[in-house]
Amino acid sequence: MTGAERREQLIQIGRALFAEKGFDGTSVEEIAASAKVSKPVVYEHFGGKEGIYAVVIDREMQRLLSLVTQALSASHALVKLERAALALLQYIEENSEGFRILVRDSHAASGTGTFASLLSDIASQVEDVMVQEFAQRGYDPKLAPMYAQMLVGMTALTGQWWLDERKPSREMVAAHLVNLSWNGLTGLDPNPRLTAASRGLVLAPEVPPAVKELTAKELRELEKQREREVKEQEKLRREQDRQREREAKEQEKLREREAKELEKLREREAKEQERLQREQERQREREAKRSHG
Repeated sequence: MTGAERREQLIQIGRALFAEKGFDGTSVEEIAASAKVSKPVVYEHFGGKEGIYAVVIDREMQRLLSLVTQALSASHALVKLERAALALLQYIEENSEGFRILVRDSHAASGTGTFASLLSDIASQVEDVMVQEFAQRGYDPKLAPMYAQMLVGMTALTGQWWLDERKPSREMVAAHLVNLSWNGLTGLDPNPRLTAASRGLVLAPEVPPAVKELTAKELRELEKQREREVKEQEKLRREQDRQREREAKEQEKLREREAKELEKLREREAKEQERLQREQERQREREAKRSHG
């Protein structure tokens, strides 16, 4: 298995475990055991589970954002709305594990944002559409951001519900979403259907460019570079150990000097006390002689 293949294997295994157990519930040991490799292999490729999680989150966000962006490229506002709802539901249907990861705990370790930030990005695109529609219909364009958040929030929550329910069908759920958002409660259609422009639509997410496979020579050079880095780190650790030993010896010498100085000071104080006592005794003897004389 090449390095790129091993990396992709770890990503897919991590993705499945994160979907099942969440970030905090998944360990490096589990990822390594599932891949039948040692923990150092995981650390070598990603530095830990945080690295795998960041890649998974970034891929899922890009995949979903790509589908929604395609959907919003339609010409008519109603078709945009239909296709945006379909895009989210299609993503959930085809990438249930990825959606569970996004909505469950999008952990801070990812460093690439959360589901909330993704919805904010989508809302910004919807806002652009609504500004145009509001202007054409005589509504205040300043209200577009608020309405965009409402639409996106309603669709996202419906998607989270449908993740487990899976009934009714994707197109029927999208039709009812659009029925509520387009017609409003007072104008609901009892039997909503998508327009012909959206029925049967299946969007294709943009595929990121393939990672270039390293040649054998490049792999050897990379391995040599890693060995040099390891040796440099070992050299640095040894130097730090020697430095700590020198500092410990200096501290010990300092303590010994301080102890000797303290001992000398005590000896001087003791001698001074003895001298004072002898002086006092001589003074008492002189006074005694004067009193007898």
